[in-house]
Amino acid sequence: MTSSPAPMRGVHRTPPMDRVIYGVPLADALADEVARIGARAVYVIASGTLTRETDLLDQVRGVLGNRFAGLCSRMAAHTPRTDVVAAANEARAAGADLLLTVGGGSVTDAAKMVGLCLGNDVTAPQQLDAFRAVITPDGKTERPPTRPPAVRSIAVPTTLSAGEFTSFAGCTDTDRHVKESYGHGLMMPRAVILDPAITVHTPEWLFLSTGIRAVDHAVEDLCSINPTPFSDGTSLQALRLLARGLPAVKADPADLTGRLDCQLGAWMSIMGSQNGVSKGASHGIGHVLGGTAGVPHGYTSCVMLPPVLRFNAPVTQERQAWVAQALGAPDIPAADAVAALVASLDLPGRLREVGVRPDQLDTIARESMHDRWVHTNPRKIDGPETVRTLLDAAF
Repeated sequence: MTSSPAPMRGVHRTPPMDRVIYGVPLADALADEVARIGARAVYVIASGTLTRETDLLDQVRGVLGNRFAGLCSRMAAHTPRTDVVAAANEARAAGADLLLTVGGGSVTDAAKMVGLCLGNDVTAPQQLDAFRAVITPDGKTERPPTRPPAVRSIAVPTTLSAGEFTSFAGCTDTDRHVKESYGHGLMMPRAVILDPAITVHTPEWLFLSTGIRAVDHAVEDLCSINPTPFSDGTSLQALRLLARGLPAVKADPADLTGRLDCQLGAWMSIMGSQNGVSKGASHGIGHVLGGTAGVPHGYTSCVMLPPVLRFNAPVTQERQAWVAQALGAPDIPAADAVAALVASLDLPGRLREVGVRPDQLDTIARESMHDRWVHTNPRKIDGPETVRTLLDAAF
């Protein structure tokens, strides 16, 4: 007589987000949300390119009217803390009671960090040292006590990295060239507006590569050391939507149905992160590639996810088969399915193609051991030497 497996146990947490509005034009959705929240002074953090080259910010100003409290359009990639604190000081001076982001992951993280600064009296970049996460030698994440954000946000994403659905932010210390993690439950935006029409302004490489970032979220959640039934379902649906939507947008940039598929897929891809599902080495090394080597978010997943999947295959074989099936390639390994999708979108697949130099690899390997996700990789990573083998495989 065989014994039954122990019943699954866990807790599903509902995130502190009021709503997600999808497929509704930005102007209509924004007017409704600002009125619902009752905001009177909205500080806007927007992509510089969108501000200079499109009329999106004119639309936003038109909706906000006299509730428009100021604009930051100079947030650099990877959210430097110098830029964050400068924006926080402006928002504080303007008496902002709501933050609005229009743009990609860097501005989304910026609003989370601005809220943290306002709630914790941070007026100088060095003060953020007191709130950054610390990774202990045994891989545990220690987060110092942090007061909640004084001001929350509405996010209008134009890329697919899906950071608008989490309560964590990456922020780069430009003196040490290290991207650090900050978190508080209420750093998550109150609302997210997904309007596919505004993503036509996003450069093709950025939209598609952040779509691979969303693929990375879903894949590493499915193959995680602590998956949940809910995240398994949403991750599989994310892969189906992204496998359909990304090629559709590549074939026809005006395909708004394909763009909405991508946005919905990115949303589905992040549900595990809302409930504590641990990522793996593709995310962990990717953080360091961004903060230390300046590689864009999406490209980090393009180059690292296939070699990490190959490394993890001995311990995640069954779930990697789910990945390949959801990507529409059930007869090949998941790593090959991801690599084929990357190649079909004309995205880079090697570290050398995204500007990483051979003399940076040892530093990246060493710094990666300070990232929490490297320590939760399904197949144990013993030290920098193992990370270096993954980097060599990706180079």
